[in-house]
Amino acid sequence: MKRSITLIFFACCLLISPFASRAQEVTVTGKVTEKANGQPLPGVTVTVQGTSKATSTDAAGRYAITAAPGAKLEFRQLGMKPQIITVSGTTLDVSLTGDETSLNEIVVIGYGTQKKSVVTGAISSVKASDLENMPVTRIEQSLQGRTAGLTITGASGQPGSGATLRIRGTTTIGNSDALFIVDGVQVDGGIDYLSQSDIESIEVLKDAASASIYGARGGNGVVLVTTKKGKDTDGKIRVNYNGFVGTQAPDHKLKLLNAAQYATLYNEAAVAGSKAANPATAIRFPDPAALGEGTDWQSEVFNNSALWHNQELSFQGGSARSTYFSSLGYFDQEGIVASKNSRYKRFTARFNSQHKITDAITFGNNIGYTRINSIGVATNDEYGSPLVRAINMDPITPAVERDPAKFNAPPYSNFPVVRNSEGFPYGISPYAQSEILNPLGALAVAQGNNWSDKIVANLFLEVEPLKGLKLRSSGGVDLAFWGDQSFRPVFYLSPTTELKLNAYTRNMNRGLFWTQENTATYSGTIGDHHFQVLAGMSAQKNKGENLGGLKEGIPVNNLKDASLQFPVARLDNNFYGGEYLSTLSSLFGRVTYDFKERYLFTGVIRRDGSSRFGPNNKYGYFPSVSLGWVASKEAFFPENKVISLLKFRGSYGVTGNDRIGDFRYLSTVSGGRNYSVGTGLLPVLVNGVSPNALSNPDLKWEETTSTNIGLDAVLFNTFTFTADVFTKKTTDMLLDVRVPLYVGNNGPIGNIATLTNKGIEFEMGYSKTVGEVSFKANANATFIKNRIDFLGEDKEFLTGARITPQQLELTRTAVGHAIGSFYGYRSEGLFQNTADVANYKNAAGNPIQPDAKPGDIRFADLNGDGKINDADREFIGDPTPDFSYGLTLSAAWKGFDFLIFGQGVAGNQIFNGLRRFDLPSSNYTTEALGRWTGEGSTNSFPRLTTDDANQNFGRVSKMFIENGDYFRIKTVQLGYTIPKLMSKKAGLDKVRIYAMANNLLTLTRYNGYDPEIGGGSFGIDRGYYPQARTFFIGLNLGF
Repeated sequence: MKRSITLIFFACCLLISPFASRAQEVTVTGKVTEKANGQPLPGVTVTVQGTSKATSTDAAGRYAITAAPGAKLEFRQLGMKPQIITVSGTTLDVSLTGDETSLNEIVVIGYGTQKKSVVTGAISSVKASDLENMPVTRIEQSLQGRTAGLTITGASGQPGSGATLRIRGTTTIGNSDALFIVDGVQVDGGIDYLSQSDIESIEVLKDAASASIYGARGGNGVVLVTTKKGKDTDGKIRVNYNGFVGTQAPDHKLKLLNAAQYATLYNEAAVAGSKAANPATAIRFPDPAALGEGTDWQSEVFNNSALWHNQELSFQGGSARSTYFSSLGYFDQEGIVASKNSRYKRFTARFNSQHKITDAITFGNNIGYTRINSIGVATNDEYGSPLVRAINMDPITPAVERDPAKFNAPPYSNFPVVRNSEGFPYGISPYAQSEILNPLGALAVAQGNNWSDKIVANLFLEVEPLKGLKLRSSGGVDLAFWGDQSFRPVFYLSPTTELKLNAYTRNMNRGLFWTQENTATYSGTIGDHHFQVLAGMSAQKNKGENLGGLKEGIPVNNLKDASLQFPVARLDNNFYGGEYLSTLSSLFGRVTYDFKERYLFTGVIRRDGSSRFGPNNKYGYFPSVSLGWVASKEAFFPENKVISLLKFRGSYGVTGNDRIGDFRYLSTVSGGRNYSVGTGLLPVLVNGVSPNALSNPDLKWEETTSTNIGLDAVLFNTFTFTADVFTKKTTDMLLDVRVPLYVGNNGPIGNIATLTNKGIEFEMGYSKTVGEVSFKANANATFIKNRIDFLGEDKEFLTGARITPQQLELTRTAVGHAIGSFYGYRSEGLFQNTADVANYKNAAGNPIQPDAKPGDIRFADLNGDGKINDADREFIGDPTPDFSYGLTLSAAWKGFDFLIFGQGVAGNQIFNGLRRFDLPSSNYTTEALGRWTGEGSTNSFPRLTTDDANQNFGRVSKMFIENGDYFRIKTVQLGYTIPKLMSKKAGLDKVRIYAMANNLLTLTRYNGYDPEIGGGSFGIDRGYYPQARTFFIGLNLGF
């Protein structure tokens, strides 16, 4: 019903003609000059407020535009104060005052705001207008490609999944997540609880000069989110509605072998691997062609019409004394993979208000509540991912077995097989191995859900006892309840995958973070000297607990009826729980100064005391200093029409990372250390405990030292340019300390490792209006290199991800290389004949690869010892991009608006592990049709055999590493705003309809589903849930 009403509403709006007659308008002409010297101003944008109608002044500063009497004209140019004037005739001359408009905008900084013109740190800002009508599941995703220095690897396509966000690189071997502050309250786990229409601005603090005000929490960078506030509307209520509905589908499917092709290659591999006297006896499928196309497992698990819709309603208003903003939102997204098992729903509510009791006393609140319900499937998991099963499952087995001769025989007749809604069993493969199952059957037995309730709120009181002095006290909380439950019925899916007792699991969690902050800010001016002094204190506490349990053999058959309260005969059911607690106490201060906004200075110091640090290092100090020089304001700087602004910045500072876990300076203890007490024939056996490792009372925060040099410029009053060169060096990263064996215990956690990130970033913007067409372009790019400098006196590398179940090392973190680089064998083509194999020999004349045959991979003997072993491995790729970029183009003409946004990365590699190469019966992509079949047939894809003695598919090698570069057209949007006079007749202030496409086109050489692979296995594709291609229609209304 809800969906029908929404579609009817959209259809009615589309019936409104955009070309209806307009009220009588007049042509307004005039000249725009600069007040300081009376010179004409070319390129000034003249806009009729409330419409998309705009023009710009010519070289003589003249303009002409049509507008209705009483309409308001807005005159705006970069570097000038804007003016808004009501049309009262046909001639209107205007003088603008210089103000560096773009640099005069206010940006949010830690514990305050600042004019962009005097900012000395590296801060990027994204405003509400940049985020409007951008359908994303989580707000973090909308930042992708929109600001330099911020690398976001998009969340997987699974609804509700989080994005991997890194500010100027990966800062630590441990937790590199940025600090999120929402309306002054720290929130963990990202900002998925926020509704998009609630956002006013997002600031990204990238260097130490801007982030050191957050001390031990700012080492990974800081993201400040400000939600919308109320406005003085003379008591009127402004209502805004934004809604869209869309359909999603996978971008593409992989080209897999059909049943006939699979059987042909299976026979070939079986014959090649057979050790029988007559290898032909290994043929399993005597007539492959008769099998036809078989089952398309990808089509079985993908949904080509998954729905996604969002509804947001907000209320804003107030008076000169009190203002408010409130909103309601509902979001619902189905997944494109197994939609019944992959879905995300979110309800949000918000109320922000501010009240001026007297001219000197103000208080207010920001309160948000979110309820999330979700279900999901395994992703990037070679054991349980539906995509891995769809890719690897043989196409011969039917999705559902409908042949009575088969489903009335074993194994269907003598096991509790899984059946569909019609009562037919899901097909069971006699060929598939291990965890490769019928994905539909596996999904049918997966019953579960996740839920969360979250309240983030703060209250503040601000007093101005003296002019320029503001005292502010605020208190905030992040209160969260979350949990999950799952039920697995008795089932049989394969000889290796069955459950003989049902099982029910439930987990519940509660977390409370509170913070209390008091600040005093004094702002003053003495002549041309402007300064501000901030002093403050902060206290916070983070406490939580969890409880969970598992029961098997309960007397129910579904999740709805399941409970942990059922009595069962088994005594080994599992119940567990835990708690966490951390506190932080801080003092901080900041001084900002400028002379005529020409010479700029900012100094920051913060002192943090944390319960997470050892008793000998409870407190840390985090200073920073930054300078700025606006050269274009110097008297000697020549007046010209090319350089409107030229500003240089430099900063140095220290930040910390306290995300090291709670009480890690202490050792845990374990039982089972039994010992005997007493003498004689009957000593007493006592249960004892002992430490698992040594404690470290000197444990402290990880420390990041940052240096930044920046340039801001405005050219021709229309082009903005920002460049920053930076170095971030992290020291005292946490690693295990090695101790001699005679110590008799494991070493403690210590502050040991060092890494460096170096890079350069650019941001560019351009705006121009020609006639009634306005055009804007924004671009950004970031080049960055990550390198490990030190891992300890006796440690050259750390082992990272492994390929299971073989436990093959896949990534390694080593000195001189990036974190988590791919590590394996160098492949040098294929042996084409027996002579190639025989001639690849060592100094003694013995074959270097004695088990190789023609068609096998030739591996490089890098250390020259005459054999292929672990010592011949090298670094074969890096999953972290060297270069990331974004580009936005927008245009408006009359009531129409158009936007296209793209982003991409370059210089990274991806491990393609979609196929289970450890299981010979797994299906292949059609690339296998180009396998080696004889001398000269190919030099890239090895022969197929069930006896892989050469370990073609049993070693991590360059063969599996692919280019991860891509460029993606992320968003294309076309909208139309109905003329205001028409909407007014309908009682509306604004009516805009739009159509949009997301992930419309991806250019890449990667052969998997999606080159954008984030999460915990960065750059490793083992069935990563791909992002969907989506088409939307939407509606904006203003009352």
